[in-house]
Amino acid sequence: MAKKGLRAWVKEKWVDIGAPDGKGGYKPCGRSKGEKRKGYPKCVPLAKARSMSKGQKRSAVARKRAAGNTGPKPKNVATFTKRKKSGTRKKT
Repeated sequence: MAKKGLRAWVKEKWVDIGAPDGKGGYKPCGRSKGEKRKGYPKCVPLAKARSMSKGQKRSAVARKRAAGNTGPKPKNVATFTKRKKSGTRKKT
């Protein structure tokens, strides 16, 4: 994606991973006039949604909804969590 640029990134098909459509896919990101959905949307490009595991999707949606929307602009939440470094013990 680094070589494609911003225009290609914006033109990708974006889907809401928190709203399955019942056919194995996801509803498109954004809402049509008068449409109501449960929860706050977590939108990612379709290619990324397909590469994510079920647990990763669940985690991303949970973090997005936990962050809430406390203002006029939506909160940005990382799609993937940062791993904690392990094995860093102090020697005595």
